[in-house]
Amino acid sequence: MKALILVGGYGTRLRPLTFSKPKPLVEFANDPMILHQIKALVEIGVTEVVLAVNYQPEVMLSAMQQVEEKFKVKITFSIEPEPLGTAGPLRLARDILTADGNKTFFVLNSDVICEFPFKKLLDFHLAHNGEGTLMTTDVDDPSKYGVILSVKGSTLIEKFVEKPKDYVGKAINAGIYVFNTSMLDRIPEKPTSIEKEIFPPMAAENQLHSIPLEGFWADVGQPKDFLIGTALYLESLKKKEPASLVTGKHITGNVMIDPTAKIGNNCKIGPNVTIGAGVVVGDGVRLKSCVLMKECHIKDVILFS
Repeated sequence: MKALILVGGYGTRLRPLTFSKPKPLVEFANDPMILHQIKALVEIGVTEVVLAVNYQPEVMLSAMQQVEEKFKVKITFSIEPEPLGTAGPLRLARDILTADGNKTFFVLNSDVICEFPFKKLLDFHLAHNGEGTLMTTDVDDPSKYGVILSVKGSTLIEKFVEKPKDYVGKAINAGIYVFNTSMLDRIPEKPTSIEKEIFPPMAAENQLHSIPLEGFWADVGQPKDFLIGTALYLESLKKKEPASLVTGKHITGNVMIDPTAKIGNNCKIGPNVTIGAGVVVGDGVRLKSCVLMKECHIKDVILFS
């Protein structure tokens, strides 16, 4: 089975981190953001991941060579000659996605972090016989998003309401899909929005279903949400992989520290902190709700009496 990750975009909301690298390579919980997605895809049997890229493809290429070796997965690049929106990259990669008789594929936005329940999504999709399935997540303020409304008593999507001023529902598009390759025929060879131009006619033809995402979800494409997503991810690890978090007298709450990091004396760290490879934290430092990426240095705290 195959998957396509929408990598394109300049990551302007996450600057300055994206000045020197594409957003998917920005470290999240001490691994490149995209690595969390690829690992989860490989675990459910995906053998080829297509990266739809239009920004710094050479940087992505170098990084993905190591990923191929580590996870024994084929990484294929589909480079856009111009920004093609959220549907155009699927059409551009059509020959790759349909090669070897492949009939079904995943699509992900590269800045989405969750527990990636891909098997549940795939099983549900294959059971309903529709052309596509969207994962949804509930949000407190749906006015910032496009709300998904389903047919009463059914998983079929009825319509989409873009940034509603009045409350109509709280289920939004989580940016994780599975499609039959037949849907690629719907996409023209030009820049196209999957949300505005492809999904509505699919829904009108009763070909689009939704399934709610269980657990946490975060779009980590901007600094505030990046930190919120980090806290949610660490809380998830506490429940599922507690050994990946550190404990100690100087630790409060959920904290992840790379083994190569050096922590000074009399520090207090946490809650909701990740500390990357090669980081040096000086004496007397207090850290909470923050991310220290690799090779970051925090100087000693000097107290004046």
